[in-house]
Amino acid sequence: MTDYSEQNTQQPYNRADEPPTTVRPVMQPDNPYASTRGGSITSKQLPTFDEAIINKYNRSGPRYTSYPTALEFAPIPNSFEAIGLETKILQNREARAPLSLYFHIPFCRHLCYYCACNKIITKKNSDSGDYLQYLIAEIIHKRRLLSTPEGSDRPLVKQLHLGGGTPTFLRDAEMVQLWEFLQTQFEFLPEDEGDYSIEIDPRELSEDTLKILRNLGFNRISLGVQDLDETVQIAVNRVHSAELIESVLTEARELSFRSINIDLIYGLPHQTPDTLDKTVNRIIEMSPDRLSVFNYAHLPERFKAQRQIKDEDLPSPAAKLTMLGNTVNTLTEAGYQYIGIDHFAKPDDELAIAQREGNLHRNFQGYTIMGDCDLLGFGVSSISQISNANTRYILQNDTDLQSYQAKIDMAKINPTVMPAVKYIKTSIKDRLREYVIMNLLCHDYLDFKDVNQKFGIDAITYFINEIQQLGAMQNDRLIDMDAAGIRVLPRGRLLGRNVAMVFDEYLEKKHQNRFSKVI
Repeated sequence: MTDYSEQNTQQPYNRADEPPTTVRPVMQPDNPYASTRGGSITSKQLPTFDEAIINKYNRSGPRYTSYPTALEFAPIPNSFEAIGLETKILQNREARAPLSLYFHIPFCRHLCYYCACNKIITKKNSDSGDYLQYLIAEIIHKRRLLSTPEGSDRPLVKQLHLGGGTPTFLRDAEMVQLWEFLQTQFEFLPEDEGDYSIEIDPRELSEDTLKILRNLGFNRISLGVQDLDETVQIAVNRVHSAELIESVLTEARELSFRSINIDLIYGLPHQTPDTLDKTVNRIIEMSPDRLSVFNYAHLPERFKAQRQIKDEDLPSPAAKLTMLGNTVNTLTEAGYQYIGIDHFAKPDDELAIAQREGNLHRNFQGYTIMGDCDLLGFGVSSISQISNANTRYILQNDTDLQSYQAKIDMAKINPTVMPAVKYIKTSIKDRLREYVIMNLLCHDYLDFKDVNQKFGIDAITYFINEIQQLGAMQNDRLIDMDAAGIRVLPRGRLLGRNVAMVFDEYLEKKHQNRFSKVI
Protein backbone atom coordinates (compact mmCIF):
# COMPACT_ATOMS: atom_id res chain seq x y z
CA MET A 1 0.00 0.00 0.00
CA THR A 2 1.34 3.41 -0.87
CA ASP A 3 2.05 5.73 2.04
CA TYR A 4 1.37 9.16 0.64
CA SER A 5 2.82 10.85 3.73
CA GLU A 6 6.26 9.78 2.52
CA GLN A 7 5.86 11.33 -0.91
CA ASN A 8 7.84 14.38 -1.96
CA THR A 9 6.19 17.48 -0.55
CA GLN A 10 6.07 19.01 -4.02
CA GLN A 11 3.44 16.46 -5.07
CA PRO A 12 0.06 18.16 -5.63
CA TYR A 13 -1.67 15.70 -3.31
CA ASN A 14 0.61 16.25 -0.33
CA ARG A 15 -2.22 17.96 1.59
CA ALA A 16 -4.07 14.65 1.94
CA ASP A 17 -2.86 14.26 5.53
CA GLU A 18 -4.36 17.60 6.56
CA PRO A 19 -7.77 17.62 8.27
CA PRO A 20 -10.76 17.95 5.95
CA THR A 21 -12.44 21.33 5.82
CA THR A 22 -15.40 20.08 7.87
CA VAL A 23 -15.56 17.52 10.66
CA ARG A 24 -18.95 16.22 9.59
CA PRO A 25 -19.49 17.29 5.98
CA VAL A 26 -22.80 19.08 5.54
CA MET A 27 -24.38 19.07 2.08
CA GLN A 28 -24.70 22.55 0.61
CA PRO A 29 -27.88 23.78 -1.15
CA ASP A 30 -26.21 23.03 -4.47
CA ASN A 31 -25.69 19.42 -3.42
CA PRO A 32 -23.73 17.83 -6.29
CA TYR A 33 -25.23 14.43 -5.43
CA ALA A 34 -28.83 15.52 -5.69
CA SER A 35 -30.39 13.73 -8.63
CA THR A 36 -32.14 15.09 -11.67
CA ARG A 37 -34.32 11.98 -11.64
CA GLY A 38 -37.29 13.83 -10.22
CA GLY A 39 -40.08 12.19 -8.31
CA SER A 40 -40.72 9.31 -10.67
CA ILE A 41 -38.75 6.50 -12.23
CA THR A 42 -36.85 7.57 -15.34
CA SER A 43 -34.64 5.67 -17.74
CA LYS A 44 -31.61 7.51 -16.34
CA GLN A 45 -31.77 5.67 -13.03
CA LEU A 46 -32.95 2.24 -14.17
CA PRO A 47 -30.22 -0.42 -14.00
CA THR A 48 -29.52 -2.15 -17.30
CA PHE A 49 -29.04 -5.90 -17.11
CA ASP A 50 -26.29 -7.09 -19.46
CA GLU A 51 -25.37 -10.73 -18.86
CA ALA A 52 -22.07 -10.58 -20.78
CA ILE A 53 -20.89 -7.51 -18.89
CA ILE A 54 -21.91 -8.98 -15.53
CA ASN A 55 -20.01 -12.18 -16.27
CA LYS A 56 -16.96 -10.14 -17.28
CA TYR A 57 -16.83 -8.17 -14.01
CA ASN A 58 -18.38 -10.65 -11.60
CA ARG A 59 -15.66 -11.11 -8.99
CA SER A 60 -15.71 -11.32 -5.23
CA GLY A 61 -15.80 -8.12 -3.25
CA PRO A 62 -17.06 -6.52 -0.02
CA ARG A 63 -20.47 -4.95 0.49
CA TYR A 64 -18.92 -1.78 1.95
CA THR A 65 -21.05 -1.32 5.02
CA SER A 66 -17.87 0.34 6.26
CA TYR A 67 -14.50 1.44 4.96
CA PRO A 68 -12.12 -0.03 5.88
CA THR A 69 -14.21 -3.20 5.91
CA ALA A 70 -14.61 -5.55 8.86
CA LEU A 71 -11.71 -7.65 7.56
CA GLU A 72 -9.36 -4.94 8.81
CA PHE A 73 -10.41 -5.38 12.43
CA ALA A 74 -7.44 -5.75 14.78
CA PRO A 75 -7.64 -7.16 18.32
CA ILE A 76 -7.63 -4.52 21.02
CA PRO A 77 -4.19 -5.21 22.51
CA ASN A 78 -3.83 -6.13 26.16
CA SER A 79 -1.41 -3.32 26.91
CA PHE A 80 -1.35 -0.37 29.26
CA GLU A 81 -1.88 2.05 26.36
CA ALA A 82 -4.90 0.13 25.10
CA ILE A 83 -6.63 -0.23 28.46
CA GLY A 84 -9.61 2.06 28.40
CA LEU A 85 -9.56 2.49 24.61
CA GLU A 86 -13.32 2.01 24.18
CA THR A 87 -13.95 4.12 27.29
CA LYS A 88 -11.96 7.01 25.85
CA ILE A 89 -13.65 6.72 22.47
CA LEU A 90 -17.12 6.94 24.03
CA GLN A 91 -16.13 9.73 26.41
CA ASN A 92 -14.59 11.82 23.63
CA ARG A 93 -17.29 11.45 21.01
CA GLU A 94 -19.04 14.63 19.88
CA ALA A 95 -21.94 15.17 22.25
CA ARG A 96 -23.92 17.06 19.60
CA ALA A 97 -23.83 14.08 17.23
CA PRO A 98 -27.08 12.07 17.41
CA LEU A 99 -27.03 8.33 17.92
CA SER A 100 -28.22 5.32 15.98
CA LEU A 101 -28.65 2.35 18.32
CA TYR A 102 -28.28 -1.24 17.12
CA PHE A 103 -29.22 -4.30 19.16
CA HIS A 104 -28.11 -7.74 18.05
CA ILE A 105 -30.47 -10.54 19.11
CA PRO A 106 -28.70 -13.83 18.21
CA PHE A 107 -31.70 -16.12 18.71
CA CYS A 108 -33.93 -18.06 16.32
CA ARG A 109 -36.64 -20.60 17.06
CA HIS A 110 -35.73 -22.48 13.90
CA LEU A 111 -32.45 -22.59 12.01
CA CYS A 112 -32.70 -21.66 8.31
CA TYR A 113 -30.19 -23.64 6.26
CA TYR A 114 -29.13 -20.69 4.08
CA CYS A 115 -28.03 -18.80 7.20
CA ALA A 116 -24.54 -17.28 6.97
CA CYS A 117 -23.98 -17.21 10.70
CA ASN A 118 -22.41 -19.78 13.00
CA LYS A 119 -23.65 -18.07 16.16
CA ILE A 120 -27.44 -18.33 15.85
CA ILE A 121 -28.88 -19.84 19.02
CA THR A 122 -32.05 -21.91 18.85
CA LYS A 123 -34.83 -22.17 21.39
CA LYS A 124 -33.54 -25.40 22.91
CA ASN A 125 -30.46 -23.84 24.51
CA SER A 126 -31.35 -20.19 24.99
CA ASP A 127 -32.98 -17.82 27.43
CA SER A 128 -34.00 -14.50 25.94
CA GLY A 129 -34.73 -13.00 29.36
CA ASP A 130 -31.23 -13.77 30.55
CA TYR A 131 -29.76 -12.18 27.40
CA LEU A 132 -31.95 -9.10 27.86
CA GLN A 133 -30.40 -8.49 31.27
CA TYR A 134 -26.95 -8.51 29.66
CA LEU A 135 -28.14 -5.99 27.09
CA ILE A 136 -29.45 -3.72 29.84
CA ALA A 137 -26.19 -4.04 31.77
CA GLU A 138 -24.23 -3.08 28.64
CA ILE A 139 -26.51 -0.10 28.02
CA ILE A 140 -25.93 1.15 31.58
CA HIS A 141 -22.17 0.58 31.24
CA LYS A 142 -21.85 2.54 28.00
CA ARG A 143 -24.41 5.22 28.79
CA ARG A 144 -22.41 6.45 31.81
CA LEU A 145 -19.57 7.36 29.45
CA LEU A 146 -21.59 9.44 27.01
CA SER A 147 -21.73 13.20 27.37
CA THR A 148 -24.98 14.96 26.53
CA PRO A 149 -25.65 17.84 24.14
CA GLU A 150 -26.10 21.29 25.60
CA GLY A 151 -29.54 21.80 27.07
CA SER A 152 -30.31 18.09 27.53
CA ASP A 153 -29.65 15.47 30.18
CA ARG A 154 -29.69 12.53 27.76
CA PRO A 155 -27.98 11.74 24.43
CA LEU A 156 -30.25 12.17 21.42
CA VAL A 157 -31.30 9.06 19.44
CA LYS A 158 -32.59 9.46 15.89
CA GLN A 159 -32.50 5.81 14.81
CA LEU A 160 -32.85 2.39 16.41
CA HIS A 161 -32.69 -1.06 14.85
CA LEU A 162 -33.10 -4.57 16.24
CA GLY A 163 -31.44 -7.25 14.13
CA GLY A 164 -30.32 -10.83 14.50
CA GLY A 165 -31.10 -13.65 14.51
CA THR A 166 -34.76 -12.97 15.07
CA PRO A 167 -35.38 -9.98 17.38
CA THR A 168 -39.02 -10.98 17.83
CA PHE A 169 -37.62 -14.02 19.65
CA LEU A 170 -37.87 -11.65 22.62
CA ARG A 171 -41.23 -12.00 24.30
CA ASP A 172 -43.63 -9.10 23.91
CA ALA A 173 -43.18 -8.17 27.59
CA GLU A 174 -39.39 -8.25 27.16
CA MET A 175 -39.61 -5.92 24.17
CA VAL A 176 -41.65 -3.50 26.27
CA GLN A 177 -39.11 -3.77 29.08
CA LEU A 178 -36.19 -2.99 26.77
CA TRP A 179 -37.95 -0.05 25.11
CA GLU A 180 -39.12 1.51 28.36
CA PHE A 181 -35.65 1.20 29.87
CA LEU A 182 -34.12 2.90 26.82
CA GLN A 183 -36.44 5.86 27.34
CA THR A 184 -34.81 6.44 30.73
CA GLN A 185 -31.32 6.49 29.21
CA PHE A 186 -31.75 8.37 25.93
CA GLU A 187 -33.88 11.09 24.40
CA PHE A 188 -35.67 9.79 21.30
CA LEU A 189 -37.00 11.86 18.45
CA PRO A 190 -40.79 11.62 18.11
CA GLU A 191 -41.76 8.52 16.14
CA ASP A 192 -42.88 10.60 13.16
CA GLU A 193 -39.34 12.02 12.90
CA GLY A 194 -37.11 9.17 14.04
CA ASP A 195 -36.37 5.86 12.32
CA TYR A 196 -37.15 2.87 14.58
CA SER A 197 -37.07 -0.54 12.92
CA ILE A 198 -37.02 -4.25 13.66
CA GLU A 199 -36.48 -7.46 11.70
CA ILE A 200 -39.34 -9.94 11.94
CA ASP A 201 -39.87 -13.62 11.30
CA PRO A 202 -43.58 -13.61 10.34
CA ARG A 203 -43.98 -17.15 11.68
CA GLU A 204 -43.10 -16.10 15.22
CA LEU A 205 -45.48 -13.20 15.86
CA SER A 206 -47.98 -13.38 18.68
CA GLU A 207 -51.46 -12.00 18.20
CA ASP A 208 -50.40 -8.70 19.78
CA THR A 209 -46.76 -8.31 18.71
CA LEU A 210 -47.27 -5.83 15.87
CA LYS A 211 -49.68 -3.72 17.95
CA ILE A 212 -47.19 -3.62 20.82
CA LEU A 213 -44.29 -2.69 18.56
CA ARG A 214 -46.28 0.11 16.95
CA ASN A 215 -47.52 1.45 20.29
CA LEU A 216 -43.94 1.53 21.57
CA GLY A 217 -42.89 3.68 18.62
CA PHE A 218 -41.46 1.30 16.03
CA ASN A 219 -42.34 2.71 12.61
CA ARG A 220 -40.54 0.39 10.21
CA ILE A 221 -40.41 -3.42 9.94
CA SER A 222 -38.56 -5.90 7.75
CA LEU A 223 -39.94 -9.36 7.01
CA GLY A 224 -37.71 -12.29 6.12
CA VAL A 225 -39.60 -14.10 3.33
CA GLN A 226 -36.81 -15.35 1.01
CA ASP A 227 -39.12 -17.38 -1.30
CA LEU A 228 -42.78 -18.40 -1.53
CA ASP A 229 -42.24 -21.70 -3.34
CA GLU A 230 -42.96 -24.60 -0.98
CA THR A 231 -40.25 -26.88 -2.39
CA VAL A 232 -37.63 -24.18 -1.88
CA GLN A 233 -38.95 -23.40 1.61
CA ILE A 234 -38.69 -27.05 2.68
CA ALA A 235 -35.14 -27.25 1.31
CA VAL A 236 -34.02 -24.27 3.43
CA ASN A 237 -36.17 -25.12 6.48
CA ARG A 238 -38.27 -21.96 6.36
CA VAL A 239 -41.87 -22.83 5.55
CA HIS A 240 -44.67 -20.25 5.55
CA SER A 241 -47.58 -19.37 3.31
CA ALA A 242 -48.06 -16.35 1.08
CA GLU A 243 -51.30 -15.74 2.95
CA LEU A 244 -49.38 -15.39 6.23
CA ILE A 245 -47.05 -12.79 4.72
CA GLU A 246 -49.97 -10.89 3.23
CA SER A 247 -51.83 -10.87 6.53
CA VAL A 248 -48.80 -9.44 8.34
CA LEU A 249 -48.46 -6.68 5.73
CA THR A 250 -52.16 -5.89 5.96
CA GLU A 251 -52.03 -5.58 9.73
CA ALA A 252 -48.84 -3.48 9.58
CA ARG A 253 -50.52 -1.05 7.19
CA GLU A 254 -53.61 -0.83 9.38
CA LEU A 255 -51.29 0.05 12.27
CA SER A 256 -49.63 2.77 10.15
CA PHE A 257 -46.09 1.43 10.04
CA ARG A 258 -44.27 3.97 7.86
CA SER A 259 -42.26 1.50 5.79
CA ILE A 260 -42.36 -2.27 5.25
CA ASN A 261 -39.44 -4.18 3.76
CA ILE A 262 -39.40 -7.74 2.43
CA ASP A 263 -36.23 -9.80 2.05
CA LEU A 264 -35.90 -12.24 -0.87
CA ILE A 265 -32.98 -14.47 -1.85
CA TYR A 266 -32.08 -15.80 -5.30
CA GLY A 267 -29.88 -18.86 -5.82
CA LEU A 268 -31.55 -21.10 -3.22
CA PRO A 269 -31.88 -24.88 -3.70
CA HIS A 270 -34.57 -25.95 -6.19
CA GLN A 271 -35.17 -22.36 -7.27
CA THR A 272 -35.72 -21.80 -10.99
CA PRO A 273 -36.28 -18.59 -12.93
CA ASP A 274 -39.96 -19.53 -13.27
CA THR A 275 -40.53 -20.23 -9.58
CA LEU A 276 -38.75 -17.06 -8.51
CA ASP A 277 -40.73 -15.03 -11.06
CA LYS A 278 -43.93 -16.26 -9.40
CA THR A 279 -42.61 -15.25 -5.97
CA VAL A 280 -41.56 -11.78 -7.14
CA ASN A 281 -44.87 -11.12 -8.86
CA ARG A 282 -46.80 -12.31 -5.82
CA ILE A 283 -44.74 -10.02 -3.58
CA ILE A 284 -45.34 -7.08 -5.93
CA GLU A 285 -49.08 -7.69 -5.49
CA MET A 286 -48.52 -7.30 -1.73
CA SER A 287 -46.83 -3.94 -2.48
CA PRO A 288 -44.11 -3.62 0.19
CA ASP A 289 -42.39 -0.23 0.39
CA ARG A 290 -38.92 -1.72 0.04
CA LEU A 291 -37.37 -4.98 -1.11
CA SER A 292 -33.95 -6.49 -0.49
CA VAL A 293 -33.02 -9.16 -3.03
CA PHE A 294 -29.90 -10.98 -1.91
CA ASN A 295 -27.59 -13.36 -3.72
CA TYR A 296 -27.25 -16.68 -1.87
CA ALA A 297 -23.56 -17.44 -1.35
CA HIS A 298 -23.07 -21.15 -0.72
CA LEU A 299 -20.10 -21.47 1.65
CA PRO A 300 -20.69 -24.67 3.66
CA GLU A 301 -17.04 -24.83 4.67
CA ARG A 302 -17.56 -21.61 6.63
CA PHE A 303 -21.21 -21.80 7.70
CA LYS A 304 -22.35 -24.98 9.39
CA ALA A 305 -26.06 -24.59 8.64
CA GLN A 306 -25.42 -24.53 4.88
CA ARG A 307 -24.09 -28.09 5.03
CA GLN A 308 -27.73 -29.19 5.02
CA ILE A 309 -28.01 -27.95 1.42
CA LYS A 310 -26.86 -30.26 -1.35
CA ASP A 311 -24.69 -28.80 -4.09
CA GLU A 312 -26.68 -30.62 -6.77
CA ASP A 313 -29.89 -28.88 -5.65
CA LEU A 314 -28.51 -25.40 -6.31
CA PRO A 315 -29.31 -23.54 -9.54
CA SER A 316 -26.52 -23.09 -12.06
CA PRO A 317 -24.65 -19.76 -12.34
CA ALA A 318 -26.47 -19.12 -15.62
CA ALA A 319 -29.85 -19.73 -13.97
CA LYS A 320 -28.91 -17.36 -11.13
CA LEU A 321 -28.06 -14.63 -13.62
CA THR A 322 -31.41 -15.16 -15.32
CA MET A 323 -33.15 -14.89 -11.95
CA LEU A 324 -31.33 -11.65 -11.21
CA GLY A 325 -32.10 -10.15 -14.60
CA ASN A 326 -35.76 -11.11 -14.44
CA THR A 327 -36.11 -9.76 -10.89
CA VAL A 328 -34.45 -6.43 -11.70
CA ASN A 329 -36.59 -5.95 -14.79
CA THR A 330 -39.81 -6.99 -13.06
CA LEU A 331 -39.30 -4.73 -10.05
CA THR A 332 -38.28 -1.68 -12.07
CA GLU A 333 -41.20 -2.19 -14.45
CA ALA A 334 -43.47 -2.34 -11.39
CA GLY A 335 -42.20 1.11 -10.39
CA TYR A 336 -39.56 0.32 -7.77
CA GLN A 337 -36.46 2.51 -7.69
CA TYR A 338 -33.16 0.60 -7.67
CA ILE A 339 -31.22 2.02 -4.71
CA GLY A 340 -28.09 -0.11 -5.08
CA ILE A 341 -26.52 -3.33 -3.71
CA ASP A 342 -29.65 -5.50 -3.73
CA HIS A 343 -32.09 -2.81 -2.56
CA PHE A 344 -35.25 -1.45 -4.19
CA ALA A 345 -37.79 1.06 -2.89
CA LYS A 346 -40.96 2.76 -4.03
CA PRO A 347 -40.28 6.29 -5.30
CA ASP A 348 -42.15 7.83 -2.35
CA ASP A 349 -40.23 5.81 0.27
CA GLU A 350 -37.78 7.79 2.45
CA LEU A 351 -34.85 5.79 1.10
CA ALA A 352 -35.66 6.62 -2.52
CA ILE A 353 -36.30 10.27 -1.69
CA ALA A 354 -32.99 10.52 0.18
CA GLN A 355 -31.15 9.10 -2.83
CA ARG A 356 -32.74 11.59 -5.21
CA GLU A 357 -31.95 14.46 -2.84
CA GLY A 358 -28.33 13.36 -2.42
CA ASN A 359 -28.74 12.56 1.29
CA LEU A 360 -28.43 8.77 1.23
CA HIS A 361 -25.75 7.10 3.36
CA ARG A 362 -24.45 3.61 4.02
CA ASN A 363 -23.17 1.97 7.21
CA PHE A 364 -23.36 -1.35 9.04
CA GLN A 365 -27.16 -1.08 8.98
CA GLY A 366 -27.06 -0.84 5.18
CA TYR A 367 -28.53 2.11 3.30
CA THR A 368 -29.79 4.75 5.69
CA ILE A 369 -31.16 8.28 5.76
CA MET A 370 -29.45 8.98 9.11
CA GLY A 371 -25.90 9.61 7.96
CA ASP A 372 -25.13 12.16 10.69
CA CYS A 373 -25.45 9.58 13.50
CA ASP A 374 -22.82 7.74 15.46
CA LEU A 375 -23.69 4.04 15.53
CA LEU A 376 -23.69 2.46 18.99
CA GLY A 377 -24.01 -1.33 19.04
CA PHE A 378 -25.16 -3.58 21.88
CA GLY A 379 -25.04 -7.36 22.21
CA VAL A 380 -22.84 -10.18 21.02
CA SER A 381 -20.89 -9.36 17.80
CA SER A 382 -22.50 -5.91 17.52
CA ILE A 383 -20.53 -3.12 15.85
CA SER A 384 -20.21 0.56 16.74
CA GLN A 385 -18.96 3.43 14.56
CA ILE A 386 -17.93 6.51 16.54
CA SER A 387 -16.44 9.68 15.08
CA ASN A 388 -14.01 11.81 17.07
CA ALA A 389 -12.83 14.92 15.19
CA ASN A 390 -11.32 13.63 11.92
CA THR A 391 -11.00 10.01 13.05
CA ARG A 392 -13.63 7.29 13.06
CA TYR A 393 -13.36 4.27 15.31
CA ILE A 394 -15.09 1.01 14.45
CA LEU A 395 -15.50 -1.37 17.39
CA GLN A 396 -16.86 -4.90 17.61
CA ASN A 397 -18.05 -6.86 20.62
CA ASP A 398 -17.01 -10.47 21.10
CA THR A 399 -18.70 -12.80 18.60
CA ASP A 400 -18.93 -15.64 21.13
CA LEU A 401 -21.98 -15.40 23.39
CA GLN A 402 -20.33 -16.82 26.52
CA SER A 403 -17.27 -14.61 26.10
CA TYR A 404 -19.47 -11.55 25.58
CA GLN A 405 -21.47 -12.34 28.72
CA ALA A 406 -18.26 -12.89 30.70
CA LYS A 407 -17.09 -9.40 29.68
CA ILE A 408 -20.35 -7.84 30.86
CA ASP A 409 -20.14 -9.74 34.16
CA MET A 410 -16.56 -8.55 34.68
CA ALA A 411 -17.60 -4.96 33.99
CA LYS A 412 -19.98 -5.06 36.94
CA ILE A 413 -16.96 -5.60 39.20
CA ASN A 414 -14.35 -3.64 37.24
CA PRO A 415 -15.81 -0.68 35.31
CA THR A 416 -12.66 -0.38 33.19
CA VAL A 417 -13.68 -3.59 31.37
CA MET A 418 -15.52 -2.87 28.11
CA PRO A 419 -17.25 -5.31 25.70
CA ALA A 420 -15.34 -4.45 22.49
CA VAL A 421 -12.55 -6.86 21.53
CA LYS A 422 -11.69 -5.60 18.01
CA TYR A 423 -11.28 -2.16 16.51
CA ILE A 424 -10.32 -0.11 13.48
CA LYS A 425 -8.95 3.42 13.72
CA THR A 426 -9.43 5.19 10.44
CA SER A 427 -6.97 7.70 9.06
CA ILE A 428 -7.82 10.86 7.15
CA LYS A 429 -6.88 8.95 3.97
CA ASP A 430 -9.37 6.23 4.95
CA ARG A 431 -12.04 8.90 5.42
CA LEU A 432 -11.28 10.26 1.97
CA ARG A 433 -11.61 6.86 0.30
CA GLU A 434 -14.70 6.07 2.34
CA TYR A 435 -16.27 9.31 1.08
CA VAL A 436 -15.48 8.34 -2.52
CA ILE A 437 -16.74 4.77 -2.20
CA MET A 438 -19.96 5.67 -0.38
CA ASN A 439 -20.91 8.41 -2.85
CA LEU A 440 -20.42 6.01 -5.75
CA LEU A 441 -22.58 3.38 -4.02
CA CYS A 442 -25.27 5.79 -2.80
CA HIS A 443 -25.48 8.31 -5.65
CA ASP A 444 -23.76 6.70 -8.66
CA TYR A 445 -21.58 9.80 -8.85
CA LEU A 446 -18.35 11.29 -7.58
CA ASP A 447 -17.94 15.04 -7.86
CA PHE A 448 -14.24 15.98 -8.04
CA LYS A 449 -14.81 19.60 -6.98
CA ASP A 450 -16.73 18.46 -3.92
CA VAL A 451 -13.93 16.07 -2.92
CA ASN A 452 -11.29 18.75 -3.49
CA GLN A 453 -13.11 21.21 -1.25
CA LYS A 454 -13.75 18.75 1.58
CA PHE A 455 -10.33 17.12 1.69
CA GLY A 456 -7.94 19.75 0.32
CA ILE A 457 -6.61 17.66 -2.56
CA ASP A 458 -6.64 17.58 -6.33
CA ALA A 459 -8.77 14.47 -6.83
CA ILE A 460 -7.73 13.79 -10.41
CA THR A 461 -4.04 13.81 -9.48
CA TYR A 462 -4.53 11.98 -6.19
CA PHE A 463 -6.53 9.18 -7.81
CA ILE A 464 -4.73 9.08 -11.14
CA ASN A 465 -3.94 5.36 -10.80
CA GLU A 466 -7.55 4.52 -9.98
CA ILE A 467 -8.82 6.66 -12.84
CA GLN A 468 -6.54 4.77 -15.21
CA GLN A 469 -7.87 1.45 -13.87
CA LEU A 470 -11.42 2.62 -14.59
CA GLY A 471 -10.58 3.01 -18.27
CA ALA A 472 -11.86 -0.47 -19.16
CA MET A 473 -15.17 0.24 -17.42
CA GLN A 474 -15.48 3.48 -19.34
CA ASN A 475 -14.83 1.64 -22.59
CA ASP A 476 -17.58 -0.84 -21.63
CA ARG A 477 -19.92 2.08 -20.80
CA LEU A 478 -20.29 1.11 -17.15
CA ILE A 479 -19.14 4.59 -16.19
CA ASP A 480 -18.50 7.99 -17.72
CA MET A 481 -15.55 10.12 -16.58
CA ASP A 482 -14.62 13.70 -17.33
CA ALA A 483 -13.02 16.64 -15.53
CA ALA A 484 -16.14 17.06 -13.37
CA GLY A 485 -16.28 13.56 -11.93
CA ILE A 486 -17.25 9.91 -12.34
CA ARG A 487 -20.81 8.83 -13.18
CA VAL A 488 -22.05 5.25 -12.95
CA LEU A 489 -24.18 4.65 -16.04
CA PRO A 490 -27.32 2.45 -16.15
CA ARG A 491 -25.24 -0.39 -17.59
CA GLY A 492 -22.96 -0.23 -14.55
CA ARG A 493 -25.45 0.23 -11.74
CA LEU A 494 -25.64 -3.47 -10.85
CA LEU A 495 -21.83 -3.47 -10.74
CA GLY A 496 -21.44 -0.42 -8.53
CA ARG A 497 -19.40 -2.45 -6.06
CA ASN A 498 -16.87 -3.17 -8.79
CA VAL A 499 -16.44 0.54 -9.41
CA ALA A 500 -16.04 1.18 -5.69
CA MET A 501 -13.49 -1.64 -5.31
CA VAL A 502 -11.04 0.26 -7.51
CA PHE A 503 -10.68 2.83 -4.72
CA ASP A 504 -10.18 0.23 -1.94
CA GLU A 505 -6.55 0.23 -0.79
CA TYR A 506 -7.08 -2.82 1.42
CA LEU A 507 -8.52 -5.13 -1.22
CA GLU A 508 -5.76 -7.69 -1.56
CA LYS A 509 -5.70 -11.26 -2.81
CA LYS A 510 -5.57 -12.61 0.75
CA HIS A 511 -9.10 -11.29 1.25
CA GLN A 512 -10.73 -12.55 -1.91
CA ASN A 513 -11.92 -15.87 -0.48
CA ARG A 514 -13.69 -14.01 2.33
CA PHE A 515 -16.21 -12.33 0.05
CA SER A 516 -19.16 -13.48 -1.97
CA LYS A 517 -19.32 -12.53 -5.64
CA VAL A 518 -20.95 -9.28 -6.58
CA ILE A 519 -23.69 -11.15 -8.44
